[in-house]
Amino acid sequence: MLIYDLDLPSLETLLKNWNEPTYRAKQIWQGLYQHLYSTPDQFTNLPTSLRSKLAEELSFNAFRVKTYLDSSDGFTRKTLFELPDGNLIEAVLMRYGDPADDPQMATSATNRRGAKNRRTLCISTQAGCAMGCVFCATGQMGYKRHLTSGEIVAQVMYYAQMLKESDEAVSNIVFMGMGEPFHNYDNTLAAIDRLNDSDGYHFGARRFTISTVGLAPQIRRFADEGRQVNLAISLHAADDDERLAIMPVNKRYKIAEVIDACRYYIEKTHRRVTFEWALISGVNDTPEVARKLAARLKGLLCHVNAIPLNPTKGFSGEATDRQRATLFQQTLEQAGIPCTIRMRRGIDIAAGCGQLAGAESG
Repeated sequence: MLIYDLDLPSLETLLKNWNEPTYRAKQIWQGLYQHLYSTPDQFTNLPTSLRSKLAEELSFNAFRVKTYLDSSDGFTRKTLFELPDGNLIEAVLMRYGDPADDPQMATSATNRRGAKNRRTLCISTQAGCAMGCVFCATGQMGYKRHLTSGEIVAQVMYYAQMLKESDEAVSNIVFMGMGEPFHNYDNTLAAIDRLNDSDGYHFGARRFTISTVGLAPQIRRFADEGRQVNLAISLHAADDDERLAIMPVNKRYKIAEVIDACRYYIEKTHRRVTFEWALISGVNDTPEVARKLAARLKGLLCHVNAIPLNPTKGFSGEATDRQRATLFQQTLEQAGIPCTIRMRRGIDIAAGCGQLAGAESG
């Protein structure tokens, strides 16, 4: 059993079954999530017999690191993990430094202020993905299986332990890696709860972002739970036929239904929704499309994150150039919809949005 699959009550029950005092569970919990211990031997506040029991009965290794790649600018690292069943997943660490040291920073003053010294993790929730978005490398590979909550947590702990060695810490966690988080809803939210626990890792809810292709029932369920976790919707088209051509999920959940679910979310939580938009040259990057999108989003508390398409082997579309991206942004903003053109990260190692595929090389 993977230790990261246990929540604190489960850990207490396990210790009770071992005839150990239940307070030991809190010690283990704090060792895992506050001190970031990764082996039983590091729990020196526990009796030797209990450390041996932990080593015998529980696994501290959710995966093995198969390889990793660093981007040429040094800001991005992509790690390929092999799960015990042989499935491969990828996760990404993105460093955002001082804008003076990073000329690729997004141009707005707000982004410059907020981005300094940020350490963002892009975490996977599934091996593969069942959504089949044609421009996404994970969608092109198909669905393998859900990750357990512990396998999701373990990706965060891997990078948290790595950053600790250089006196750094995780600042943001985005569930935008391999898989559709809301397809694996229970495990994804259980992982967030574990990482958010005030007695453990205590990672603030507002520093998580879940990205979904727009599974409307799950968006409504998420709204009803009243969480402070950020919500992002991968939209990419303002017309149903155009969206269906690149995102098969639109056959089940039309744009209007997704927008209605987002409106419900905003009404319930009073939180802003981010709409993600991969700018594909000549497809969804024109002023006309921007005006259609603005009409769809009118009256919503929202923001559009646009990013030029990242290349994948299975899709022939090309990224929008800066001039067209800027015109798209200006058209949206003139219609009252805030829009940021996001910087592209880790493209040279296939670590950008939509590029993760559990491959041996980037």
